Amino acid sequence: MNITLSKPLALATRVLMLALSLPCTALAGSPEGGKSLLELYQEGGPVMHLIALCSVGALALAVFCHFTYRRANLLPEALVGQLNQLLSLRDLHEAYRCCQTRPGPLTQALSNALTKANYSRDMYNKAAMENALMDECFRSETKMMTVVNYLNTLAVLAPMIGLLGTVSGMISSFSALTAGKAEAADLAKGIGEALVATGGGLLLAIPSMFLYFYFRGVVSSNMADVHATLSHMLDRFTGEAHGNPPPAVSVHATPLEHAEQAI
Repeated sequence: MNITLSKPLALATRVLMLALSLPCTALAGSPEGGKSLLELYQEGGPVMHLIALCSVGALALAVFCHFTYRRANLLPEALVGQLNQLLSLRDLHEAYRCCQTRPGPLTQALSNALTKANYSRDMYNKAAMENALMDECFRSETKMMTVVNYLNTLAVLAPMIGLLGTVSGMISSFSALTAGKAEAADLAKGIGEALVATGGGLLLAIPSMFLYFYFRGVVSSNMADVHATLSHMLDRFTGEAHGNPPPAVSVHATPLEHAEQAI
């Protein structure tokens, strides 16, 4: 699963590096001999510092989401097996202690549900336990999406920051015209600033938007699996289930893999 999760990240990184190299490649074929990436960065004006800062933030968010929201963290196999065994034996005290020693969305939701268990009620008060599960899963998913939404914020802000550089460059060019400087070299600086700033904003916005939709899907898929696993644990506790739950179908699986998992 880790290999599957890393493929889209590697693809996004390659696309970003290719996009960054395109301006330099195009300029390298010009009569002037081209410009380096650093020279383009300097030509973009002060707004390029904001774009660079947002780029670092987007990269940090992507790395954080990749290592924090992957399936291995949200659904550790060893922990799930241990909890299934304890709940099959109806050992609530040991199951609750295990949840407290391994904090996470899975254990937090289960510990909240275990506090609602009542041996004197029908099905051990299963309805209240299921409600506690759903509430905690929804709360955990909301917290995760709050972090993922920052990528969407950066994707929306980046073109606006680039547009700010565009306006700054055009103001510089028109100021040169107002001062009576009609030479091409006098106007090129402002126009270059406008174009580079716009391109920089788009180069940040496109990968950020891709990563936002990717991690939103990862969080939704993994939390759905967490909820299904917790529901199965409750069924084992109440005696409605005895075996292992059906394997979760990965959102990244091919149609053939879907058929094999169904069999």
